[in-house]
Amino acid sequence: MPASVQHHELPRGRERATLLVLAAVQFTHILDFMIMMPLGEQLMRAFSITPAQFTHVVACYGIAAAVSGFAGGFVLDRFDRKRALLVLYSGFGLATLSCGLAANYQMLVLARLAAGAFGGLASSMVTAMVGDFIPPSRRGRAMGLVTAAFPVASVLGVPAGLMLAGHFGWHAAFFLLAGCSALTLLIASLALPHLRTAVHGHQPWKQMKEIMSHRVHLRAFAVGTMLGMAGGILIPFLAPSFVANLGLNERVELPIAYAVGGMATAISTPIIGWLSDHMDRLRLLAYMSTSAIVVTLVIMRLGHSTVVFASLMMALFMVATSGRYAPAMTMITNAVDARYRGGFMSVISALQLACNAAGTIIAGFFVTQDAAGHLLGLPLVSYIATGFFILTVLFAIELRAIAPHVASHAKKDVPAPPSEIAAA
Repeated sequence: MPASVQHHELPRGRERATLLVLAAVQFTHILDFMIMMPLGEQLMRAFSITPAQFTHVVACYGIAAAVSGFAGGFVLDRFDRKRALLVLYSGFGLATLSCGLAANYQMLVLARLAAGAFGGLASSMVTAMVGDFIPPSRRGRAMGLVTAAFPVASVLGVPAGLMLAGHFGWHAAFFLLAGCSALTLLIASLALPHLRTAVHGHQPWKQMKEIMSHRVHLRAFAVGTMLGMAGGILIPFLAPSFVANLGLNERVELPIAYAVGGMATAISTPIIGWLSDHMDRLRLLAYMSTSAIVVTLVIMRLGHSTVVFASLMMALFMVATSGRYAPAMTMITNAVDARYRGGFMSVISALQLACNAAGTIIAGFFVTQDAAGHLLGLPLVSYIATGFFILTVLFAIELRAIAPHVASHAKKDVPAPPSEIAAA
């Protein structure tokens, strides 16, 4: 079997259980990041900090995850995946609990740095494990399930944070998330298969050089970074625009819109994952990116709307933007040899988190507020996001051009020549 398609076959029932556990790990990691957004007012009041200091609390999570992800590229392939994931996820759960126990601003920042560092590495282990035990012919559906954690956590994080903070205070969100992490950790220790994936004779510097210099990897990195940029520039201003521009109230109507978006995404994700295994993945990525462009150009120009129309637009937006992840991430995972997979996915995770933060900063340069409280500059943000959607497809075309197997579907899987992936 070519190195590029090595995987550890599991019984179907064990495979499904493993995927659900991995999706839960990914969901809690992303939710931990997203749930900070609605806590700003309470945290600024509780710690007597400025809005700028609050942005530092938010940003330090992504920065720590990006730095640790890059560092993990050197060492993660030295360890078996399950053992590495359980250790990293334990650190993530303890760091999240520390966030809820933080007595001052400095302790909160340190706790967020630790949560980001452990969470980012655990996330990279999740996607690496999907490549380890799912064959390429079914990898699209599996990746769709795991990557659904991103949009679902995005749409649930804001209303969940608002509800918990409103009823129990800002501590409650972190305590609940730490409890969910502890339960997930227990289940993961029992359900995840123990795969012998440690690379013998591992040479960290040589491996990182090979990961970062191979032409197939570089194209895959480009696809991953564009995914991160497009999400980072749009998601942070979605909720504020629904309140300020569409006129939804924060207590009832905004959570409804997010709940509808989350349900639509939960329905669409397995369908798109199935399609990713039964049609050309590049073509599916192009279709979903085109849909995302159309919806983005519309949603960033909306004025006062009813909650029904706003919920419909939220659903279309989340389905279209999240639908890009299954084909894109499947192509990225297929682009790397199994012996590099842990380090490679760690670097991909770091790049996506860094680009997500960069996209948010870019959007902040263009979005302003008028005297009536409406957000201005969103149409321009939609044009920039459109550019990132297009670049994602263009880089994916480049990736398929030099590694055709990454986009091939189940009926015509094309094994990659070992030299195409394994050669440095």
